[in-house]
Amino acid sequence: MQIGNVKLQNNVFLAPMAGVTDLPFRLLCKEQGCGLVYTEMVSAKGLYYQDKKTEVLLQIDDREKPVAVQIFGSDPDIMARIANDAVSTGASIIDINMGCPTPKIIKNGEGSALMTNPALVGRIVKTVSGAVGLPVTVKIRKGWDANTVNAVEIAAIAEENGAKAVTVHGRTREQFYSGNADWDIIKKVKERVSIPVIGNGDISNPEDAKKILLHTGCDGIMIGRGAQGNPWIFSRAIHYLKTGELLPEPSAEQKIQKAIENVRLLVKYKGEYVGIREARKHVAWYIKGLRNGSRVKEAVNKIVTVDEMETLLYRFISEQPDL
Repeated sequence: MQIGNVKLQNNVFLAPMAGVTDLPFRLLCKEQGCGLVYTEMVSAKGLYYQDKKTEVLLQIDDREKPVAVQIFGSDPDIMARIANDAVSTGASIIDINMGCPTPKIIKNGEGSALMTNPALVGRIVKTVSGAVGLPVTVKIRKGWDANTVNAVEIAAIAEENGAKAVTVHGRTREQFYSGNADWDIIKKVKERVSIPVIGNGDISNPEDAKKILLHTGCDGIMIGRGAQGNPWIFSRAIHYLKTGELLPEPSAEQKIQKAIENVRLLVKYKGEYVGIREARKHVAWYIKGLRNGSRVKEAVNKIVTVDEMETLLYRFISEQPDL
């Protein structure tokens, strides 16, 4: 698959997720063959005003390339300037967020609120596309609510103003992440535009990956929550799409060992204090469904050092029935 002038190994991507798709997690997904990883949402205003916490989100490792940096905002000129900053960090693609449903983003007219202002969508895409030499893409939702389903219109505007691909999450802003994703809207967008369309929503396993491709005719897929605590979904989905063979799910030991690896990477890049606290949610995702997982999750949420975390998780391995 190709987006603009960026050639990708495959069409199975990691969705941008705030508080999840940091550098350590992206590296683990890349190891599993993920065709394109996305950063967490990066605030254009935050970078413009040189917020240190925002700047950290732009950290990119050569091992994870190609990387799409996702920015959000509502001021075309500021977004264009920040997109240029992202280019200097090693970004391969600039993605514009037009789908985030959270109130603190919406109240500033950003994220999925942009879908209620098609004219502004066009100005943002045109300004950012004209400012950088990289492909610019957009991520949108089905619409604002059930009465305002305009993904097809917004995708067409994005294409007309220079977007090289569009990702469609098959839920409205009103739905947040509830209910079922509407794959039909992704199909309609694919039928309307000529740029690549990436389908997103309700892809939890390799079978879902094949189903959404067949149902919508989209060019690629983007996996979000299905990848949390489960970077193997990329290698398994890619293999299934190529061969039709369903590889086994990772064992309990593999899940816990990967959780330990994730913890170590977080501590390496963010320090022990921040790394351990951010690791707690990742560990909870890895061990979900395992024997004694709920008990261990409670203990994990109280741990403050990497030694304590590793000791707990190595002990947890010995409790699993498949060993």
